[in-house]
Amino acid sequence: MLEESRDDEQLITHVAGLDIGKESLMCCARVPDENKPGRRLQEVQTYSTMTRSLIDLADRLTTLRVTRVVMEATSDYWKPVFYLLEAHGFDVWLVNARDVKHLPGRPKTDKLDAVWLCKVAERQMIRPSFVPPAPIRILRDLTRYRVDLVVQSGAERSRAEKLLEDAQIKLSVVVSDLFGVSGRAMMTALIAGERDPQTLADMARTRLRGKIPALREALTGRFSDHHAFLLGKMIARVDAIEADVREVEARIEAHLAPFAAAAVRLLEIPGIGPAAAATIIAEIGVDMTRFPTPAHLAGWAKFAPGVKESAGRRKGRGSTGYGDRYLARTLGQIAVSAARTRTFLGERYRRIARRRGTKRAIVAVGRSVLTIIWHLLSDPDSRYHDLGADFYLSRTDTERRKRNHIHQLEALGYRVTLDLAA
Repeated sequence: MLEESRDDEQLITHVAGLDIGKESLMCCARVPDENKPGRRLQEVQTYSTMTRSLIDLADRLTTLRVTRVVMEATSDYWKPVFYLLEAHGFDVWLVNARDVKHLPGRPKTDKLDAVWLCKVAERQMIRPSFVPPAPIRILRDLTRYRVDLVVQSGAERSRAEKLLEDAQIKLSVVVSDLFGVSGRAMMTALIAGERDPQTLADMARTRLRGKIPALREALTGRFSDHHAFLLGKMIARVDAIEADVREVEARIEAHLAPFAAAAVRLLEIPGIGPAAAATIIAEIGVDMTRFPTPAHLAGWAKFAPGVKESAGRRKGRGSTGYGDRYLARTLGQIAVSAARTRTFLGERYRRIARRRGTKRAIVAVGRSVLTIIWHLLSDPDSRYHDLGADFYLSRTDTERRKRNHIHQLEALGYRVTLDLAA
């Protein structure tokens, strides 16, 4: 039986497609032919990516009455073009290059790419990628840079530990935090020329003083002036990075102020701290109208289960794919932190981890967190209410739980009889 199709075949009448490179871009603009109804005119022209040339491009598109401009996400070269055209009032779309590939066998040039992109865009056969508004973009730059600085600091700390191992200084075996108060004092003394293990061990503070004999053994090595020079550079680098992190965090706090109410609501979710809340807002924004449902948000973040089916048979679960790595990193950290709590999310992680493994549990809990975030940001009056660690247990059939326990005890060789308690 034929059914009515819900496809929208309406064309975008005035559209432009941009193939962007580092030095230049190719622009294809397509508009209706006013003299021949049903026919279309197109113009293909090369522009420089310098600011003056981009302004000329915006003026030309305005003259052609172009309303939508579509471009591929090519490295970071799309950003200045996107921002300038956005400021000129165009409806600018950034699309995934994978969605607009040429048909196999067709020749490929910059001109053909621009024409193909424009034709696909005017028929509405592609969808735009999520590009947050300017305030969120600024916050995103800061939070991402903070992550990169923390990674650099961790790399320098690892280099320092390897250098001490090279000098047969086994301080990291005894001290949990090499760059804590005690560890830093000992390394500073080593750089200054102190080599006596007893003197170095006496610099231990608080509970670490109970490990002075072990410290004495760990600090007996062959630390030379060469090691002192390199260790001094590494510590100085760590200190400089940590100072930069503090400055960036201050900027993040200032730019997060307009979204403070949303950040406070996110802090109610187990596992989310101030840094995670700032990262989440920076990556997905606070306007959830961009994502019609929580499933759309999870799909965009690649935290939705993949579907792989052929000939009516499911072939396992497909890969979730690769999404926003900064958001994925944060959601993974949230899931691991929540797993240590006696909450609904913690119990959900443990239940899935027992059956499917920790990696699937992290993805499942991350998806649950995204669902909660979507609801909290969609409704400013909503608040997080934890369902409790006993949520699943309270809804499991009592008879089924009883049978499961009996089977487990019988498998261990016991004969089980049940008596109802008074």
